[in-house]
Amino acid sequence: MSSKEKVIALGFFDGVHLGHAALLRRTAEAAAARGVIPAVFTFDRVPKEVVTGIPCPLINSPEDRRDLMRRLYGIQEVIMVPFDREMMTTSWQDYVTEILVKRHRAVHLVAGHDHRFGHKNQGTPELLVQKCAELGLGCDIIPKVEVGGITVSSTYIRRLVELGQIERANRFLGHPHTLTGAVRHGRGVGSSRLFPTANLTVPPHVLVPSHGVYVTRAYLPDGGSCAAVTNVGTRPTLNNGADITVEACLLDFEGDLYGTTVRLEFFRHIRDEIRFDSLDALKAQIAADVETTRRYFAEHAV
Repeated sequence: MSSKEKVIALGFFDGVHLGHAALLRRTAEAAAARGVIPAVFTFDRVPKEVVTGIPCPLINSPEDRRDLMRRLYGIQEVIMVPFDREMMTTSWQDYVTEILVKRHRAVHLVAGHDHRFGHKNQGTPELLVQKCAELGLGCDIIPKVEVGGITVSSTYIRRLVELGQIERANRFLGHPHTLTGAVRHGRGVGSSRLFPTANLTVPPHVLVPSHGVYVTRAYLPDGGSCAAVTNVGTRPTLNNGADITVEACLLDFEGDLYGTTVRLEFFRHIRDEIRFDSLDALKAQIAADVETTRRYFAEHAV
């Protein structure tokens, strides 16, 4: 944690979508104007999940949220704290004065039009503006962002990802849907008889797109990237409907990625996952998927 003064954006930022982008850009602008650090204050898990006990799968892991905010919007410090009972019962006034100002040295706060905070969500944007004025802090409240008349929200994007509507989800995200995971050993069938593959371990509590095959790009540990055909599902031809896997067939790649971390970016849904009568039929279909993927990247500057 930095002891320097900060402009701090407030929110959970799941997906780091176009609505969040407006907050983050304003945060970076205000920080640059003041000569301080652009930062985000957020939580490790969805506060609503802790309060209600109802699980809420995330669009991104905490690590992906942090990376997206830094990489895309120039946020230098992501303050990610546990949402525990102490945080849940902190009054909205103490949340601002004791945590944001005294502990993290906020000099300017940025929040969305619907941001609620503090015990029982009693803090509102209007109260935040008043409190900041009282404390001599800068404050910006960012209005809602719409795409095609629909308000950009994590809830809406989460549903699109669940349905496999990746291209539409990306319109609301403002960037490709991202999934980062450690590469683990698969059954070896893909690597030995079809194409080089990377089997990703999905982080806990993170949703995966609807079962199917996708045009993706894999970002590798050495900083390079390659096009990939990614299957999300149970691999019914090979696994007979076992556990869900995220398996990326890496195009034009040679090497061993086992034990490393790979970031996948999803661009387009190619087809649903189906069971093939033979491995040869599966191989022929994957070859067609590879050509579809090559054609996509030939036609799109990514």
